Amino acid sequence: MSPRLAAGVWVSAYLTRLRLADIPAYVTAKGDAEAGAVVVKVALLDGTARAYERRSDLMTGARAWIVFAEGPEAEVDAQLSRARGRDPDLWLIELEDRQGRTLLEQDGLSE
Repeated sequence: MSPRLAAGVWVSAYLTRLRLADIPAYVTAKGDAEAGAVVVKVALLDGTARAYERRSDLMTGARAWIVFAEGPEAEVDAQLSRARGRDPDLWLIELEDRQGRTLLEQDGLSE
């Protein structure tokens, strides 16, 4: 198993990939640069949104992005606000894309 990349380094690389794909992205909450968890929210620009978090499978240890919250954007924002209240080290990255693209399935981002 390879060592985990520091959260701040991962976020910087992710924002670069999004910029190159012309997907608007913003860091709305900066977490711990070394070990903070990351949540990615994509606003679909129709009043709805979807948020993803990376979790480890308890059986295999493999890490994957799963849906943390989805639905009306205001409800997703409320869930993210509560999560940030519980974990001040949490990074929140917000994207805007009508197609819901996050690039999280790409090599280097999916694991």
